[in-house]
This record gives sequence, C-alpha cells and structure tokens, in this order.
Amino acid sequence: NRFGSDPANEMVFPSNAPALAGSLLLAGGKVTLRAEPTSGITDGDGKPLTTRVLASNAEEEPTLVKLGTLSFFVIQRSDKLGVRLKDSQSAVRTGFQGIESFPIASQWRVEARLVPHLPAKKIPIPTILGTIEDSPSPGSLVFTVDGHEVRLDPILEEGSDDLFVIFGDQTNGHETYGAGRFVYAKPAGADGKTVLDFNQSYNPPCVFTPYATCPLPPPQNKLQFRIEAGEKMYGAQHVLGGPGAAPAAAATQG
Repeated sequence: NRFGSDPANEMVFPSNAPALAGSLLLAGGKVTLRAEPTSGITDGDGKPLTTRVLASNAEEEPTLVKLGTLSFFVIQRSDKLGVRLKDSQSAVRTGFQGIESFPIASQWRVEARLVPHLPAKKIPIPTILGTIEDSPSPGSLVFTVDGHEVRLDPILEEGSDDLFVIFGDQTNGHETYGAGRFVYAKPAGADGKTVLDFNQSYNPPCVFTPYATCPLPPPQNKLQFRIEAGEKMYGAQHVLGGPGAAPAAAATQG
C-alpha cells in the first residue's frame, strides 16, 4: 500500500504529507515500511527511516513512524492489521471545546456487589468494525435502581484488575453518544462490593472520529432506563445512526 497525500495512493494521508511518502508491504503477518528518500520520515526518536519492519501494538511496543505533524503505527484487531494515523495539528484537536456533562448526581454513585461467574468465562464484545472479541469477565455487577435489581457484566483489560464496563442506556442517541459509554470500577473488596460511579462515565474514542475501533455494549449491558450522569454527546453529528455510530475501517490491509 502506497501512502501520501496524492489521492491515487491506496492510503491517502492529509495534505501536509508528501504526495508519495512511502509504501507499506504486508507479508507473513509483518508490515515493512519503505520510505521515499525525500519524504523526511523518521522514527519516534527523530532518526531517519528508510526500510524497517514495523512492530504492531500486539507486540511489546509498536514502532512509531513520524512525518512532520503526522505520526502512525500499526494496529492489530483480531486477525486484521491497520494503520493508526494521528495529526497533532488536526482541527479536531486544535478546535476542541471540551465535553459537556450531566450535573453530578449522588444517586448515580451506586454500591454494587460482584457476583462471580462460576466457572470463569469470556463474554463476546462486539466492536464498531463489526467484529467480535471474547474478553474475560470476572462476574456480574449487581446493584439496585429505583428498587429494581440491575446487572452489568464488566470485562478485564490486560494488565489491569479494574472492572471495565461498556454500557448503553436510554439517553444514547439523544443526550449521549449513540454507541454507548464506558465507566470503570475498582476491584471488589473482600466483601464482594465495589462502587460504580456513573458520574465518571465517558465517551469512547469513536465519538471523535470514524476511524476508531471501539468496543460496543454487549446485549446484557444495554439498560432500558436513562442514566443522566457522566459525559454527554460530543458533536451534533454523532447522533444514533449518524457517522459516529456507523462501523468504519481503521485503515487498510493487504
């Protein structure tokens, strides 16, 4: 795949990149960078790059490639490879005006108990790319809202004991992002209890760009009531069914 600002490239970069900056070769599950001699491409330390096999984020540390205000690295999602491209001078970043949140509400800071899955299991987590990733879930967080028992299945991220909850509620697509929100809880104590504070709910990265690869709430985590706490929607374009809620490719492979 050739990359640069020329629309004829397989991977079209922003206009501040050279017309043809280089190419990425995929063979045997590995991506090799071949930079054009005058491209000015460097590694993360500012050293010029010509040809190099790029480590992906599935390895210990991905190889960072820099090109002026642009930087990119290889990402792996299931059995697919893509390129995560960033621009430090992107208008989305430089024009960021903050995110509105609901007023802090004590009723949405709830005590929950973790009911372990016996035996331990993985649960399927859909992603905005249309893929399914099986993630370890230690149990169900059980709590009460208006006298009714509610259950959410958290997952564990690699290298962390915190409980990661991907959830949806009836504010999605209206006041909040159509594809749901995230919130963390600390590991349960010896009594099996923890605190789930929905005031700390926040938007996934895909609220800002159609090129993120966000996980989505599993069916059991889609709540049939409103949680008026945490971050609201960012940008009027990200309504339910809008561009921000539609699956999008992270980049290209092949």
